[in-house]
Amino acid sequence: MSIDIQHQTELLRFTTAGSVDDGKSTLIGRLLYDSKSIFEDQYEQIKQTSERRGEETVNLALLTDGLKSEREQGITIDVAYRYFATPKRKFIIADTPGHIQYTRNMVTGASTANVALILVDARHGVIEQTKRHAIIASLLQIPHIVLCVNKMDLVDYEEKRFEDIKEDFSQFASKLDVSDIDFIPISALNGDNVVNKSTNMDWYDGSTLMYYLENVHIGSDHNLIDCRFPVQFVIRPYSDEYHDYRGYAGRVAGGVFKKGDKVMLLPSGFTSTIAKIDTYDGEINEAHPPQSVTILLEDDLDLSRGDMIIRENNKPDIDQDVEVMICWFNPKTLQERGKYTLIHTTQEVRCMVKEIRYKLDINTLHRNLEDKSIGMNDIARVVLRTTKPIFFDSYRRNRNTGSIILIDEATNETVGAGMII
Repeated sequence: MSIDIQHQTELLRFTTAGSVDDGKSTLIGRLLYDSKSIFEDQYEQIKQTSERRGEETVNLALLTDGLKSEREQGITIDVAYRYFATPKRKFIIADTPGHIQYTRNMVTGASTANVALILVDARHGVIEQTKRHAIIASLLQIPHIVLCVNKMDLVDYEEKRFEDIKEDFSQFASKLDVSDIDFIPISALNGDNVVNKSTNMDWYDGSTLMYYLENVHIGSDHNLIDCRFPVQFVIRPYSDEYHDYRGYAGRVAGGVFKKGDKVMLLPSGFTSTIAKIDTYDGEINEAHPPQSVTILLEDDLDLSRGDMIIRENNKPDIDQDVEVMICWFNPKTLQERGKYTLIHTTQEVRCMVKEIRYKLDINTLHRNLEDKSIGMNDIARVVLRTTKPIFFDSYRRNRNTGSIILIDEATNETVGAGMII
């Protein structure tokens, strides 16, 4: 059996980013409306709200701005998740805020995305905010970026304007670590090139945004080479029917596990063979990311939450010193020598900030070696020392085993999220 990541319907996660008033919420509203993914009563509700506010047309942005304060200010503050599906794919949208003071929200919304939609206003072109969002998308290793040049109706659907913006952004993006960039001219307000092809821009022969989202290849976004299975839970039913059952439940974080594979267990280093792989729907022959499965081994070995099943000739890094790019979420600054709880895959350990290397200027990518006060929304490179070794890969290699979060031990708040370098 070949690896077929395309199950009945594949799930694509995408995030939207852009400056305030670039029309992110309108674009998502348009996607939902034109792809027939909203209910009649939802449409009626926003129609009435639009009329109450004295707007001439139905304001589709109201579909996503869920918080009352967002509706009142007409901006997005928190990450709003929306789900919709077409016959080809299921989608999760993370609508992230455009303001600089919400960088952390963008990091949260984008960390699991396959595609980042970056909106620019056709009148203003590529601005500092656009560059910032592209830098964050490249830091978070989002595999595909689409630059949506919105409000084309306000520049008379002019081809030259679109080409200038495309050229401008391409030059900037060449400095970033981004492999796949597409450009689509749209008008979210009028629906040009969102779900339906625009009749106003016959010079554009590319696909609509919806076609792109339904067809972009995301099967290879997962790491299918390095086998990683962090154990989440040990299943021992203790019933007569399953008297000797001992299964290790968790989510495949990388690679393909097959029945009969020789595997190694971390941290013990013992080896065994996969006896069977169970799922909610019954036994399967092979498991790949991001499936949740239960693995049974032929030998009775001691494994618990936080341990990892791997292939013996392909080990992750095992170390107590971890170097990460951290995005700081908390008003209280990051403390050098500060102690935090670190969560990595299913493992929880305590750690100390050994060193703050530099702060990253998110607008220029300049490394600030002097200023080491890391406040809310700052991104910095730090070295953490953990109380016991963790099993990790670099974030570039595997986003699941290469990411961590930090928790303040006193308040239990999540204070930072990091990408292992």
